[in-house]
Amino acid sequence: MTMGQIVVLDQNMINMIAAGEVIERPASVVKELVENSIDAGAKRITVSIEDGGRKSISVCDDGLGMDAGDLARAFEPHSTSKIKTSSDLLGISTLGFRGEALASIAAVAQVKAVSRIRDSDQASCIEIDCGSKNEVSPCSGDYGTTVQVRDIFYKLPARRKFLRTANTEMGHITEQFTRIALANISLDLTLMHNGRELYRLAAEQSLRTRVNELFPMLSSGSFDNLIETENDERGIRVIALLGKPSISRTSNKFQYIFLNGRFIRDKFISHAIKEAYRGMLEPNRFGVVFLFVEMPYQDYDVNVHPTKTEVRFFNANLVHSEILGCLRERLLGANLQTQAKLPTRVGPTGGRQTRGPRGRDQQIADAMAEFFKRHRPASTQQRMEQAWDKTAGRSSAVRGQIAKPAPDNVAAQTQTHERRFLQIHDSFIVEQTDDGFVIIDQHALHERILYETMCRRVDESKLESQRLLIPESFEPTASQAETLQANSELMEKLGIEVVPFGPKSYAVQAFPTLLANVAPADFVQDMLDLLESRSSGPDAGNLLDEVLNMAACKAAIKAGQKLSDGEIEHLLADRERVESASHCPHGRPTTIWFSISDLEKQFKRT
Repeated sequence: MTMGQIVVLDQNMINMIAAGEVIERPASVVKELVENSIDAGAKRITVSIEDGGRKSISVCDDGLGMDAGDLARAFEPHSTSKIKTSSDLLGISTLGFRGEALASIAAVAQVKAVSRIRDSDQASCIEIDCGSKNEVSPCSGDYGTTVQVRDIFYKLPARRKFLRTANTEMGHITEQFTRIALANISLDLTLMHNGRELYRLAAEQSLRTRVNELFPMLSSGSFDNLIETENDERGIRVIALLGKPSISRTSNKFQYIFLNGRFIRDKFISHAIKEAYRGMLEPNRFGVVFLFVEMPYQDYDVNVHPTKTEVRFFNANLVHSEILGCLRERLLGANLQTQAKLPTRVGPTGGRQTRGPRGRDQQIADAMAEFFKRHRPASTQQRMEQAWDKTAGRSSAVRGQIAKPAPDNVAAQTQTHERRFLQIHDSFIVEQTDDGFVIIDQHALHERILYETMCRRVDESKLESQRLLIPESFEPTASQAETLQANSELMEKLGIEVVPFGPKSYAVQAFPTLLANVAPADFVQDMLDLLESRSSGPDAGNLLDEVLNMAACKAAIKAGQKLSDGEIEHLLADRERVESASHCPHGRPTTIWFSISDLEKQFKRT
């Protein structure tokens, strides 16, 4: 007769297994200990690390502290002061509540904890070695609690070998420290590594100041790259610092989301952030966002994951819409014009280039200054170009006619109408402003104007169209023909009328007037390609938006296209009537701004 195979694990083994869920690496220890300090009401917390946390982790706080009895119970499994009954799980306001962290840490490392409550003049101390616990003994110590963790995983070589280098582990610890520091700007926080101070963050800082201390690379030069916004509606308060598109990143690493002071990752909120930046960033870029959400504790569940970085909202759609509305409205109303970054001149030896007072650099600077002072651009000769449209059988003016001034009136006209712009390389427009000048990508700007115009008209009803004198025919594939039939409502909203024109052919009978410069049949086929590629993708609203993006791109003025003064003036006037003229629908900047002070610095005039 065989003996039973099922055994009951001892408590220390249970704690070691639990540690695998909670304690992944030294950074996990830092997170759990600092969160315990915050829950204990600490105002000052110091984190000291040795060898990336592999040798030693120490967290010292000035919180409530524990007496001898509480200190002994704190390291027992599932012991906590933060919840008492099952009903408490419905409204958890503390960072920790499971009672697993200290027991898990003590199961995989050497731990020494010293704690003292304010009303006592005697501190208590306990030492644990991988689950082997000594009795609590009296000792000397300041009020609050200090927990030292040494040689993590030293009795678990299978776990210890997965630890990375000290620099890598320290990077993870710094990230955890950063998250906690952002969520608790009222705390005095210090981070040390191998005796060297990495951060000392003063209490009661503003959010912007703390962000600038933790991320100095986000504030460059004399301009601020972060936009503040705040909203409080329907029981959800949203506070955010939004990075301008010019400091976007290739990943969402710089998107920090906090819910009632808890760092979280949530797909609904991440999607809301992505939608808020839609049309302002290129598809593979991510906005820099520091987002703080406050809402009733009973409206979400944090008891989802052992590390508590995931939550479950009871009304996720409401959270999504409130965050999206707040962020999108602020971004659309902000000046997102890209600030130019002028290079620093470097000499051949690697240092700054210096010359005599009348050296070549100074001569060039003086010449340029004199040129801009005296130069008044002459009016561009007006001309009318005619093109013969063989398909339609008629001639059409490519440019509108503007009367050519008589030679003796040129000087008078120049004086009465000073032109503040010029076109360079038939692709970019340079426009003078009160405090410098801007360089405009004519294609990107016109693309944004057309996109917003079409969006507005589609929202009102549908795009205005006109019937073609000669319908343009094409032959779609069988799958494209099915896609055409399935998206008939979308075609109608765009003002495109496509009808059968034979056994396998279709003809474009009507086409939007805003796309007059686009070949109708080619556009429809490209659109069908797009619709087929998105057959299992976005919803109807996003699909329409993608089609309008494509339409605006195809109809916009192209790079290399010569524009008359009248066309440039019309383009610049239209720019003032769009919501977000700083970026094209694909997220590329339309305008780069140069300040006169930056130019003066480059030409050594300051």
